[in-house]
Amino acid sequence: MERLKSGLRKTGSSIATVFTGTRIDDALYEELEDALLMADTGVKATQWLLTDLKRRVKEAKATEPAAVKALLADALAALLAPLEKPLVIGEHQPTVIMVAGVNGAGKTTSIGKLTKHLADHGQQVLLAAADTFRAAAREQLGVWATRNTVEIVSQEGGDPAAVSFDAVSAGKARGKDVVLVDTAGRLPTQLHLMEELKKIRRVVTKADATAPHEVLLVIDGNTGQNALAQVRAFDDALQLTGLIVTKLDGTAKGGVLAAIAQERPVPVYFIGVGEKLEDLETFNAREFAQALLG
Repeated sequence: MERLKSGLRKTGSSIATVFTGTRIDDALYEELEDALLMADTGVKATQWLLTDLKRRVKEAKATEPAAVKALLADALAALLAPLEKPLVIGEHQPTVIMVAGVNGAGKTTSIGKLTKHLADHGQQVLLAAADTFRAAAREQLGVWATRNTVEIVSQEGGDPAAVSFDAVSAGKARGKDVVLVDTAGRLPTQLHLMEELKKIRRVVTKADATAPHEVLLVIDGNTGQNALAQVRAFDDALQLTGLIVTKLDGTAKGGVLAAIAQERPVPVYFIGVGEKLEDLETFNAREFAQALLG
């Protein structure tokens, strides 16, 4: 909780200052609206939160700004609750997880952290280096594979879809629990590259008719409303099953989770609040809301 709190400090402190006064009045709600919008909560989610908060304040007969802050945490937790869902492994052998994200979002690092998380829970993981366009990505994934002592399937300059097919087939043959497919960094505006992702998805299904079982998007918390646009674009193309939100410790835009909950509620499996391996945390709506407004 402390780590989460310090990780969300940049977003939280700007919202918390609203409650330092002594009165609950229109000025407080206006300040709060500004603070929420500045935190990239988005217009729709901000309006929803303010309406819900005013109802809660009335029902609780709250008279102190500090009490209003606690009620805002309740309202935020209620809004974020639909995003809370655990990543389930074991229903399929192997569970095939395809991971997408734009360059710079922390995709390959998140895959490394996710591999560690799964390995710590006793899962046998196979990594597929399908980001064949970026030699550095293959090397980076190789480093994570070595660090986590897991196997990796990669080809130099190979076709990403072919690498993915080989990896899923190898995962089945070797009795792995999880096959993690790292796809190339994509901008949703690069349509030919989005087509490549769809192709990887189709080819994975050829290797295993039930796969992919999870399609995750890694988004950078720093990018705020732009992250919401990415969720929309990738969800339209790939039917996302979950999100990993990174770099929340470096931003004052943590409100973007509320915007996602309001406009495209794809479950958030993990949030990143730091560089360390253990800084990839399972998302919990209540904990997040409390840490943010702590």
